[in-house]
Amino acid sequence: MRLYLSSFRTGAHPDQLVALAGNGRRTALIPNALDGLPTEMRETGLRRDLDDLEAVGLDVTLIDLREPDVVSSLATYDIVWVRGGNVFVLRRVLADTGADIVLLDLLRRDAVVYGGYSAGACVLAPDLNGLELVDNPAAVAEPIMAGLGLLDRPFVPHVRSPGHPETAACDAVSAAYTSARRPHWALRDGEVLLVTENQTRLLPV
Repeated sequence: MRLYLSSFRTGAHPDQLVALAGNGRRTALIPNALDGLPTEMRETGLRRDLDDLEAVGLDVTLIDLREPDVVSSLATYDIVWVRGGNVFVLRRVLADTGADIVLLDLLRRDAVVYGGYSAGACVLAPDLNGLELVDNPAAVAEPIMAGLGLLDRPFVPHVRSPGHPETAACDAVSAAYTSARRPHWALRDGEVLLVTENQTRLLPV
């Protein structure tokens, strides 16, 4: 399993994302955490993501999981990049399309690199409890609180990151986990959690 999980955008170590993929450059950019946002806001965010990924030499294709027959195509990519947005919207789409099952299989077979930031990383936790302080679960009719379980603890982005609009809420989530003595990954913007079969490393800014 190979995971490159950033607090915000590609973080301070995009070279490590490229290294995880070896010679592979084909990248599927998953936009669905933005579902429901105004078109202009969605397009601006995706343009930025495309620019970030292409800047490090990746060949990027936008893959909307709600489009017919696209989930099976994930196996043809070297990297699946899942951007931020609303984690409950993202989790619902992953379940509704069966992409969660497909991704879990691909990652357990080490057939693809999973990269992403914010909600795209949070969704890999055992559960999403606590993240309702940041994202609105009511954005979907039937929110799913179970994560994909690839991480052994929650992932909290944007902590102590002045200038990010969600930093205060994310600090509150991290504080609540700490108060409950629940281990979690708390990342500042720029930091990256790098997970391979042999080790897990927190890469600093």
